[in-house]
Amino acid sequence: MAQVVTSQRGPVTGTATRSKKRRPFLIDLYSTAVGKKYVMGATGIGMMGFVLFHMIGNLKMYFGAADLDHYAHWLQTLLYPIAPKGYVLWILRGGLITMLLLHLHAAYSLTMLNRKARPVKYQSARDYQIANFASRTMRLSGLVILAFLIWHLLDLTFGVVNSETGKMVVHEGDTESVKAVYDSIVYSFQRTPVALFYVLANVLLGLHLFHGAWSIFQSFGWNNPRFNKWRRAFATGFAAVVVIGNVSFPIAVMAGIVA
Repeated sequence: MAQVVTSQRGPVTGTATRSKKRRPFLIDLYSTAVGKKYVMGATGIGMMGFVLFHMIGNLKMYFGAADLDHYAHWLQTLLYPIAPKGYVLWILRGGLITMLLLHLHAAYSLTMLNRKARPVKYQSARDYQIANFASRTMRLSGLVILAFLIWHLLDLTFGVVNSETGKMVVHEGDTESVKAVYDSIVYSFQRTPVALFYVLANVLLGLHLFHGAWSIFQSFGWNNPRFNKWRRAFATGFAAVVVIGNVSFPIAVMAGIVA
């Protein structure tokens, strides 16, 4: 007679059947290449809007010191007295810094993912035939723009490298003093190296904006070839408006139009 061998098992635990704790949806989405592209696109749109309206606001420089200084004072007192002076402006700055950090992290992460997916570079000029100059210089232009942003803050926001920043002035008809933003900008651009750096940074910003505005549609899947003509027109027009407006400021000061 055959013997039946039975084995004894210990008590079954729930370890094997216990499901892992799921991460929040947004974090889980961001861990994917698609999610990172969405973040790149969304933060890009936000920063494009800021760059455009920042340039439009600075055009008040051509209307004189009082107009620009009062505009800057209005920004510093947004929602006052509901919120203390300066608080809303710093909240907006915090949002911009957050978008910038997310944009940088998403760009770096996507670069690393692409390198892992294709560890060996192409041995031909294929990439350069497909990509345009703006796309090939995105990293370089991004680094220069980041350096310029740091300088811009030290120059016209914190006054570390600009003795005129932070000074107060009372314009004719005013009952209170406001920051002399106009004077600090003129002083900054009267220094030729600073003005030239500003021009160079904004030309590179234009290249960055052109490729970014073009790529945003692709990041969200809106890249039907039928609309490429309109995508290129939008990217070109947007970049040109921002660059022409921003570059006009140092040129106007150096030419003596604004003084």
